[in-house]
Amino acid sequence: MSARAATAPGGHNPWAIALVVALATFMEVLDTTIANVALRYISGGLAVGPDEAAWVVTSYLVANAITLIASSFLAKRYGRKAFFLWSVALFTLSSVLCGFAWSLESLLFFRVLQGLGGGGMAPLAQSILADSFPPEKRGQAFALYGVAIVVAPVIGPTLGGWLSDNASWHWCFLINGPIGLLSLGLMSWLIEDSEAAKQERRALRKAGVRFDLVGFLLVATFLGSLEVVLDEGQRKDWFGTSTLMNVFGLVALLSFLAMIPWLLSARHPVIDLRLLARRQFSACFVVMLFTGAVLIATTQFIPQITQEYYGYTATLSGLVLGPGGIMTVVAMVLVGRLSSHVQPKWLIAAGALIVAGGMYDLTRISGDTTFSFFAWSRIYIGIGLPLIFLSVTSASYEGLPKNQTDQASALINVARNVGGSLGVSLAQNVLAYRSQFHQSRLVEFVDPSSPAYQQTLAQATRYFQQHGYAGPDAQSQALAWIGSQLSTQVAYWAYIDVFWVLGLLTACLVPLALILKNVKLGGGAPAAH
Repeated sequence: MSARAATAPGGHNPWAIALVVALATFMEVLDTTIANVALRYISGGLAVGPDEAAWVVTSYLVANAITLIASSFLAKRYGRKAFFLWSVALFTLSSVLCGFAWSLESLLFFRVLQGLGGGGMAPLAQSILADSFPPEKRGQAFALYGVAIVVAPVIGPTLGGWLSDNASWHWCFLINGPIGLLSLGLMSWLIEDSEAAKQERRALRKAGVRFDLVGFLLVATFLGSLEVVLDEGQRKDWFGTSTLMNVFGLVALLSFLAMIPWLLSARHPVIDLRLLARRQFSACFVVMLFTGAVLIATTQFIPQITQEYYGYTATLSGLVLGPGGIMTVVAMVLVGRLSSHVQPKWLIAAGALIVAGGMYDLTRISGDTTFSFFAWSRIYIGIGLPLIFLSVTSASYEGLPKNQTDQASALINVARNVGGSLGVSLAQNVLAYRSQFHQSRLVEFVDPSSPAYQQTLAQATRYFQQHGYAGPDAQSQALAWIGSQLSTQVAYWAYIDVFWVLGLLTACLVPLALILKNVKLGGGAPAAH
């Protein structure tokens, strides 16, 4: 083995660096799913509604996406090691603060900080691994990194559920404290910037290249305002009477209108929008946007319905997602082999059809739906998602010069996170609107004067009388039971509509996939730096 293979910059063992980087990345990816099954506990603990608690997920994703667009330049300009350490430090500190949050507002503020810290970790991890290993060893290093990326979302829901049931939802965030401190200590000791990275940093300083702060603020303002509008719109009656909605809607519109010409004319824009003018890349961007929406929305809504209407604990709800996560790990290995022989567009189309089939399966829920039904539906989704994720990544680089791969990687990751946030908001709005619709329709069939209603009321009253309730109390309990059954049925139909919408969204990926160009097989996607 050569000296270059045995040591990384600074003379340290590259495998030790790979383990530390994988640990930090594992911690960050874990937080994209660990809180999903704890939302019911968070909602109860902070005395807010489930739709407000969903901000815990969406705020993190948007903040994460905002940092992603800036991470490449900041790492090159100020040093990968320095930026990585700052990212891990901010992520760790804000995670602990999330655990001590005293209100929804404080939790969301700390969650945004956590997302800002976590956004730069994944792309920087890939760059550090590429610098630490010689070309012939990078495949093994990225395999270890890939295991951390894939396993974290599998463990997240189950771990979050177990912590919520047996300790407190606060521990879903506090657990990052000791792991983050350990990672910080090891990274400050082991990681050093490569000579090439130092030369690049000196060249940027000499050329006077500055960070596109205006572009960054415009993008951040647009994404943040849009998220407020989407998350709060349904509860605030959109733009009818709400000053909040009108203000944030106007801010989102103005920042978008200012953002486009600025990013197209800036010498060194924070995002190269010209990439989206390429048919291949823009199609891949939309595919990843939709895929992120379906992935994050189902990861939140399956545990939500199982806890609220099937009486599952948070742990059991997390376990429902487990088999699908395991299947994703297995499928990734198989897809890696297939990608050398099959064009990405066919793999994406096949994956979209499989995921759409899983969403269709979820539209068959009823009061008798079992654990295995939810688990199998998630398994179908877990088979299809790797076909899309891995293939769209390689397809997105087709025809791009090497100096644009960083921007392409950042935009694809932004699409995944923003899509996830938009998917949760879309699903919440569909759930609310369709609940109102089904409530109004089902109430039409509940006629107190009908023989069927009177018979049901009499049977329910006798049941409660047999269980110790007096006459008037038994009838009150019976009426409450009928109302509860009606509400539950309304919820089933509303969730079915959510799954229909997500399924149709996934089906739209098939024609998008088919317009993609053929790529050179066997080469794989370039590493993101």
